[in-house]
Amino acid sequence: MKLKVTTLSVFLYIGVSAQNIQNNPGSNHGNKFEQMGTILPTPNVYRTASGAPGHAYWQNRADYDISAYLDEDKRNLKGAETITYYNNSPDDLEYIWLQLDENQQSTVKKADFPFSSTLPKSSNDQQLKTTDLPSKDNGYGVKLEKVTDASGNPLQYTVNKTMMRIDLPKGLKKGEKITFKIDWNYNIPNRMKMGGRGGYENFAEDGNDVYTVTQWFPRMCVYSDFHGWQNHQFTGRGEFALVFGNYKVSMNVPADHVIGGTGECKNYEQVLTPEQFSRYKKAQTSAEPVEIVTLDEARKAEKNHSKQRKTWIFEAKDVRDFAWTASRKFIWDGMGVTIPENSNKVIAMSFYPKEAYGLYRKYSTKAVAHTIKTYSEFTIPYPYPVAQSVEAANGMEYPMICFNFGRTEKDGTYSEGTKNGMIGVVIHEVGHNFFPMIINSDERQWSWMDEGLNTFTEYLTEERWDNKFPSKRGPAWTIVDYMKLPKDQLEPIMSNSENIIQFGPNAYSKPATGLNILRETIMGRELFDKAFKTYSKRWAFKHPEPADFFRTMEDASGEDLDWFWRGWFYGTDPVDIAIDKVTVATPDLEAVPKANETTYKVDKPLQNEFEDVSKIKNREDKNITFTVEKDKELQDFYYRYDRGQEKIDNNKEYTIKTENMTSLETKDKDKFRNITAYQIDFSNKGGLVMPLILEFTFEDGSKLRDKSSAQIWRQNEQKVSKTYYFDKKLKSVQLDPMRETADIDTSNNVWNNESGNAETSKFQVFKQKQDGAVRGGASGKVNPMQAAGKK
Repeated sequence: MKLKVTTLSVFLYIGVSAQNIQNNPGSNHGNKFEQMGTILPTPNVYRTASGAPGHAYWQNRADYDISAYLDEDKRNLKGAETITYYNNSPDDLEYIWLQLDENQQSTVKKADFPFSSTLPKSSNDQQLKTTDLPSKDNGYGVKLEKVTDASGNPLQYTVNKTMMRIDLPKGLKKGEKITFKIDWNYNIPNRMKMGGRGGYENFAEDGNDVYTVTQWFPRMCVYSDFHGWQNHQFTGRGEFALVFGNYKVSMNVPADHVIGGTGECKNYEQVLTPEQFSRYKKAQTSAEPVEIVTLDEARKAEKNHSKQRKTWIFEAKDVRDFAWTASRKFIWDGMGVTIPENSNKVIAMSFYPKEAYGLYRKYSTKAVAHTIKTYSEFTIPYPYPVAQSVEAANGMEYPMICFNFGRTEKDGTYSEGTKNGMIGVVIHEVGHNFFPMIINSDERQWSWMDEGLNTFTEYLTEERWDNKFPSKRGPAWTIVDYMKLPKDQLEPIMSNSENIIQFGPNAYSKPATGLNILRETIMGRELFDKAFKTYSKRWAFKHPEPADFFRTMEDASGEDLDWFWRGWFYGTDPVDIAIDKVTVATPDLEAVPKANETTYKVDKPLQNEFEDVSKIKNREDKNITFTVEKDKELQDFYYRYDRGQEKIDNNKEYTIKTENMTSLETKDKDKFRNITAYQIDFSNKGGLVMPLILEFTFEDGSKLRDKSSAQIWRQNEQKVSKTYYFDKKLKSVQLDPMRETADIDTSNNVWNNESGNAETSKFQVFKQKQDGAVRGGASGKVNPMQAAGKK
């Protein structure tokens, strides 16, 4: 789902997050590069240490057969469904859980996660009303009519806010399946006034609605190896944890409505006019979007509200959800797309009212096609037969269909911001087909595994759309303002969806930026892209958890990234690395080396000064015979020396003289004459370690670059130094010149030798004698055997 930045600051932080456990918090080293074994869950037969599914991995499945009736006059949706649930787990289940998401629209059935409130500075007539105590039922939410087994026998159930538990008379044993039925209805909310992901939008000028029917039927919760039942309440923010299955859905709507939905329509020939069906067939292979329902046909339909009915039938395989849209206002276009990686033939389609025609007709379907092709390159080949974009004034995603914004002014013009925003949201929501519709993470628990991974791949796709596309989430510099915030306004990425204040930056931008830093700056594109594809392939149509992602990225790349996951995902420290000082030195080429004289005494016996308990017990044990006692040949000089049987003067002093350096020859002096050394001292002011990326600018205008990996901080996480030797004068040093590490303070990233006369010191340079090295363990000193005159 794509959120507008202006709405991100209204949420209250509750304060539960994953902990960044450190074993050595008082030290200047050993924390940021600590391995994550103390944080990540223990690998098992379901999820391996490599990040891949284990040999005993399992997941349950649910198949749905649903009939829906849209009452446009009452704005009511009536449904009946048959669910077949397969227990593939190793556990016997005495009850099952379902989601009733529409209850969040109810004043009395909702999950009730309130926010703090204060007196307004101003109000309008819609907002100003007396507080209902107790709350009055607003008439929204799911009304359950019947819950039975396959034979029609009533099943006992309990509704807890947005969750429903069905108690099974006989239980559901491992390997078994159960079929049951639910009839229900609910009043469709005006989503433009009440908010939410689904509902209707009314167009007062022509008296028509656009319906986006989402989270609309009782849906199975996930039962998993890592969580058990994921039955956390739906509060409106944290999205969904859902099981895969097959769907057959029939939708009875007014005859002049056009429907788009998850999967393939099985009766287009019956519900479309012959001309429209012919255009649909043409669109399947067309390289340009073909209007299946034209602008003129949509305008005519707006004026004639049919009282007749039609039933549209859709089927979808291996999907985790089903959503649909209906309106007589829709223009509908489509074009064919071939996915190169698997040769899959897909029809990309768009549905939109005339108010969006000027933008959607030109861009939407082509953006859909571009998205599924580009995501297929970076993740897995798009496996479905359909991909659809619906203009609905908001952004939300479902398998094979998504809802986006993008309307023109009444005269057909639009701003550049509206155009780019529309293209970006189409890419983002269509991209959700991959994360989490196929690579099926638990959105309610870990928003970043859905929104963050998708926003990152959206960024890659936007960059392929237009090299000048003004992407705001992905480039490192765009996250700086968020990273600058006080710590009490931040929480780790590894936080539950409901407990985040700055939801957009935390769940979308920061994880997307982190992945881009990994790709461009830390790992490199080749290693990153391989690992990212490996993760996508391993967990397609499965339920990955954060550890599965972290472990796979390391397993497939050979890079130890625990330091990065710790800092970027589990912590709130920003990047702020400073250049503290640059020290300049030139070589003293005329220096005369001095011999190094060392005074020493002959080594004393090397036996331990204190006899430990093991030695004493071994000596007292009559069953132990020591090898040197049995074999007299092993009893050398030092055997006797250690036992006081050899006497030497240990107080006598000896002198050793080392002369392994000599003065430089003329040719060497000429070689080193123009070299200058620069020691650059850095400090880690922000706390988050990063590679040191430097750009050197010289007095002659030339430039050089160097990058040291983040591991340079491993022995001192607060201060490090780097020394460079150049044969030309350095004018300036720039840290992170491309702003690729999200450094929050670039004012301390530059050193300038403005006058060109920086204060310098000298360092002596000598020539190494080739025969000066001592090898093989010999020290050149007098040893005890020599002092005793023994061999």
